[in-house]
Amino acid sequence: MEALTQFFAIYGSLVNFIGINAILALSLYLTLAAGQLSLGSAAFAGIGGYTAGILTMKLGVPFLLSVVAGSVLSGLVGLLIGLPVLRLHGVFLAIATLAFGEVVRITVLNLDITGGAQGLVGIPNHTKTWGIYLALAVVGYAIAKLRYSRLGWCFESIREDETAAGAMGIDTTYYKTLAFVLGAMLAGFAGALYAHLNYLITPREFGFSVAVDLLIFNIVGGTRAWYGPILGAVLLTALPEILRGTGITAGPMRMAVNGLILLLVILFLPNGLVSIFRRSASKAKDSTLAISEEA
Repeated sequence: MEALTQFFAIYGSLVNFIGINAILALSLYLTLAAGQLSLGSAAFAGIGGYTAGILTMKLGVPFLLSVVAGSVLSGLVGLLIGLPVLRLHGVFLAIATLAFGEVVRITVLNLDITGGAQGLVGIPNHTKTWGIYLALAVVGYAIAKLRYSRLGWCFESIREDETAAGAMGIDTTYYKTLAFVLGAMLAGFAGALYAHLNYLITPREFGFSVAVDLLIFNIVGGTRAWYGPILGAVLLTALPEILRGTGITAGPMRMAVNGLILLLVILFLPNGLVSIFRRSASKAKDSTLAISEEA
């Protein structure tokens, strides 16, 4: 018990940030599941975070209600943004959602209620480690079940071939928008948790670099399984601490190592880290079948 207490005293913040980043990575996974390369999750997290922080700090709204409000507002904004931008595809959609993120960042910088460049300071610390990981477990379970539901099959059909999905009677516009809105709500939820974890939030914490990091989490972890983005988030969020343990300081070196990991994954594990687990599971299954046949 004493060792566990000591561990959280040293690495408690890292453990919390891993959980938050994992939820954020899953928010992007939801849009990727429907074949939409959106880089707006960081912006939606900012909307949720600022909304929840303002409600709690300045209006005295209870924590849980402010988190719900931040998630819902992010979803509504996602709906308004998604209807026009989801007409775009591939890199054009990515650029459009990045531009949306810049609009959100500049708006936050120029509003008094958000604290401008200094951000919101003094947000009550209501987010607890157990709450983060309970939320991650619930979200992970829901997304795992989603894949084998009718909704999940529609998402996968659109991702594989949108034209063919439409020819089969799937309302592609509806399902793409739904994936976008669900991803926005989940990102807003993660942002609201983050706002009540760190005492303050600033525009810098939801900018371009965060949007790119979330995409890297998904690429490194893999998007062929729901737990892939979580693996990517765990590895790359813990990376600075791992580097520090080897004597390498964070900063530019962290970006270089991130790039190297991304390159190695693309070259040798095109489906991400999940391919290692799938390969191991396949080998274990084959071994079990072989033993059964011998028996």
